[in-house]
Formats: sequence, structure tokens, C-alpha cells
Amino acid sequence: MSQARGGHRNLWALTVLCLLRERPMHPYEMQRLIRQRHNDAFLDLKRGSLYHAIERLERAGLIEVVETSREGRRPERTVYRLTEMGEREALDWLRELLAKPVSEPSQFLAAMSFVLHLPADDVLDQLTERVHRLEMGLVALDAIMRTLTPQIGRACLLEADYARAMQQAELAWVRGLIEEIRGGRIAWHPPASHCGGGSPPAEPPKQ
Repeated sequence: MSQARGGHRNLWALTVLCLLRERPMHPYEMQRLIRQRHNDAFLDLKRGSLYHAIERLERAGLIEVVETSREGRRPERTVYRLTEMGEREALDWLRELLAKPVSEPSQFLAAMSFVLHLPADDVLDQLTERVHRLEMGLVALDAIMRTLTPQIGRACLLEADYARAMQQAELAWVRGLIEEIRGGRIAWHPPASHCGGGSPPAEPPKQ
């Protein structure tokens, strides 16, 4: 199991394992369900990685081929299912992901680390644009929740609900940061003195 874990654990693999736990299916059906359930939007999945994930899971002994068939002139379709080891891995992996918080890399976090390289007024412009984009994203998530909740239930949309909560929290934080910068409540040091002291703070942004 440790060898298998080292080679396959990514979001595509998790998606494949969980879909096959519902029933055996071929990759085209997996793609259809991913789009239908909006997993591609919430899990940042790249469609081209699906077949690569399937190959690695099969080599690891976590899934296996049920049958390969062809209908008319259509390409061959290979149906896969979980093995017993794949069943255990899917459930153990889900439990681990739910229970253990992980500090994941974030481009926004990196930008915050070096934000003092930009003038305060420039930062305000960019953060205001981020607020607009976050608001638009929340509108889209709200629309998805309103449309799909009556059809499949809230339990099937918890990833969307979580994404919405995270965006709402980020939106509130960014708005608060904008107000602090505008009000001069954050001293805007030049990058060389970032957290090091010794240089006078820069002028607050223009009102």
C-alpha cells in the first residue's frame, strides 16, 4: 500500500476511485459525471490527466478492467472497477483528508509575502479588482447551489458549499485589508525593511 500511495495520490486519482466506488464505468462516463457534478470547477482538475490517473491506479492494483467493448464506429471503451485494495484506499484516503488539516501552497499567500514591493495605491487597485472577481465567483456558486440543490440535494454539493464559504471569508478579509490600508492603519515599509525595522514607514495611500 505504501508503494501505491507514493505514486498515485492526486485529485484525479481520488475522483476516479470515488466514482468507481459508485459503480464500474468507463472514462467517458467519468468525464460526464465530473462535468455534471461540477467537480472540475471545485477540484481544479485537468481533464487530460484522467487517463494517466487511470493507468497509474491500475498499475497500483487499485482498479482493474471489467471489459472492453466497441459500439459501431465508436472507439473502444474500457470499463473499470475498484479492487478490494482500491476500496480500502479510497475510504482511508478520504478519512485522512477530512481529519488532517494541510497547509497547501497558495499563490495569494505568496503575493501577500511580497506585497510591500508594490506601492500602497497599486495594492489597493489590485485588491479592489480581486474583490470584484470574488463577488462574481460567489454569484456563480450561488447559482449552482440554487439550481442543483433541489435536483441532487445539499449533501452532494458540500464541496460547492465549502468553496462558497471560503470565498466569503476571503472576501471579508480582503475588504477589511483594503479599509486598513486606506485608513493608514498599516505602515507601508519599503521591501528592504520588511519586518526588520530601521526605516520610517512610507506615506499612507492617497485618499
